[in-house]
Amino acid sequence: MHSLREFEQHLNDLKKENFSLKLRIYFLEEKIQQKFEESGDDVHKRNIMLKVEVESLKKELEEKQQFLDQALLTAESLSNQNEAELQRRLEDRQEEIIHMQEILETKVQLLQEEAELARGEAERMTSLADSESQRRLAVERELVERMEEEEEGGGSGGQLSQQALADKDR
Repeated sequence: MHSLREFEQHLNDLKKENFSLKLRIYFLEEKIQQKFEESGDDVHKRNIMLKVEVESLKKELEEKQQFLDQALLTAESLSNQNEAELQRRLEDRQEEIIHMQEILETKVQLLQEEAELARGEAERMTSLADSESQRRLAVERELVERMEEEEEGGGSGGQLSQQALADKDR
């Protein structure tokens, strides 16, 4: 059995140990608090830096979105201008084509008229050649008849032959 003294001694030892543990807990808590405060300050600073960075990125994004919108408007404007220019050129080309068609139709009409005139002239010349050919044949027949008559009659056939030849050459 233990004596009262031993119990008191043991109780004192336990009290000392308890005190020392309490002190140790106090210092550890203080150290943790300091680290937490330092860490909290770091977290707070980091949080502020991140908020600043987020705001600057938002601003940068907004500026880039404005540039993008402006570029899109410019591209649309250029596209519309190009489309208008292409439309204008197309209309110009169509007008040129219509004008060329009119010129060609006029030339075709003139050529057809010239061809008709040439046909008429060719027909007139053919008719003239036919009548000249018939007149010649008639003159030649007449000449042959006169020559035959002269041979039968035996007279002044030389003058008659010359006159018939002159008629033939007309």
